[in-house]
Amino acid sequence: MAITAAMVKELRDTTGAGMMDAKKALTETDGDMQAAVDWLRTKGLAKAAKKSGRTAAEGLVAVAVDGGYGVALEVNSETDFVGKNAEFQKMVADFAKTALNVGSVEELKTSEINGKTVDTILTDKIATIGENMTIRRIAHLSAASVVTYVHNAAATDMGKIGVLVGLSGENTEFGRQVAMHVAAANPASLSEADLDPAMLDKERQVQIDIARESGKPEQVIEKMIEGRMKKYMAEVTLLNQQFVLNPDLTVGKAAEEAGVEITGFVRLEVGEGIEKVVEDFAAEVAKVSQG
Repeated sequence: MAITAAMVKELRDTTGAGMMDAKKALTETDGDMQAAVDWLRTKGLAKAAKKSGRTAAEGLVAVAVDGGYGVALEVNSETDFVGKNAEFQKMVADFAKTALNVGSVEELKTSEINGKTVDTILTDKIATIGENMTIRRIAHLSAASVVTYVHNAAATDMGKIGVLVGLSGENTEFGRQVAMHVAAANPASLSEADLDPAMLDKERQVQIDIARESGKPEQVIEKMIEGRMKKYMAEVTLLNQQFVLNPDLTVGKAAEEAGVEITGFVRLEVGEGIEKVVEDFAAEVAKVSQG
């Protein structure tokens, strides 16, 4: 596979690696971006390989709660300008309230608001605003108490990142603090038990490869891997992360002191995991000028 300058730039932006190292990683992995990230980590050349989802699409995430039930909804648009449009914001807010009563995006699309299906309302809005829009994701959370937080708010209960936190009891102030932590720290799961086994196995293999690159004896490597996996758990599981508002405590310990249990969370970020096509206008102009 041909390795392009755009691919090298993307890998450099993601990992902080040097240009030649990024190019070599892509060459070694036949252009597979994620495999190239892992290759760089194995060689100790990735300065920061933690961008799990590159925000590319625009739009809004809205949150809504009814008693002990919450929903987060992502609606995408082509440009950030639409996210600031009052008509678009009202539509997204209406969709979020309706989403409290459905289980999927497809079910939401067929639901009615004031006699019109959500899909029809969306189509009409596309025609009015003149920009493509999609309902991308819905996530629900049920708990004794559900607290919300929106980061980079564009309007009430909607912004670039929407978070729901479920608690075993009422403690809105603490719940909001945890939701803010989730927005900032982006944990992969609540605890080790909830972590995706495939993600865990992949990280273990990366750590094994890194340890073996050191050339140390096998028994030393085993201890190295054990320690690094423990550190990894503390980085990616919410209850084991250092609490942003009090780094002396883990989030789990902070919950104990607050007298509640964190039972779950949801975090949606606009455009997470969607790659935007970036036009190289200088290259396009040069190409045209050459005939």
